[in-house]
Amino acid sequence: MHKILKYILIALGLVGAVLWFQLPSAEMPASEAVNSTSMNLLFVITYVLLGAAIIFSVIFALKNLFSTPDSLKKALFSIGGLLVVVIISYVLASGTDVDLAEMSNKGIETTEGTTKWIGVGLNVFFILTVVAVILMIVPSFKKIFSK
Repeated sequence: MHKILKYILIALGLVGAVLWFQLPSAEMPASEAVNSTSMNLLFVITYVLLGAAIIFSVIFALKNLFSTPDSLKKALFSIGGLLVVVIISYVLASGTDVDLAEMSNKGIETTEGTTKWIGVGLNVFFILTVVAVILMIVPSFKKIFSK
């Protein structure tokens, strides 16, 4: 299986190299270059390889996750922690931070719910950033004071 996969990847690499040299020149207008067959085929190869990488990553991650009960327990605690952070962020987000009429005047149609979920995303980011910084600083202080 490993040899077959290696030969497939070599073949895709060679096809990609040939297509690379057939790409349109820089002088060609972008509207024409977009319709280039070689460019479209390079995108197809990229999407196929990206899809395969995602599928295999998920399969092997799930396989390793379910292989031991301890890793599954840790994963569930992590997901639970993330859900707690999202709930706290949802409670803290107001959704009234932006003047909706002003946004509408600028041509950006939005609702209070959309604004609230943007606030939730920002709050999650800030909370997780603070937690990450704390988790980097606390062990450093422990090492300094334990010596």
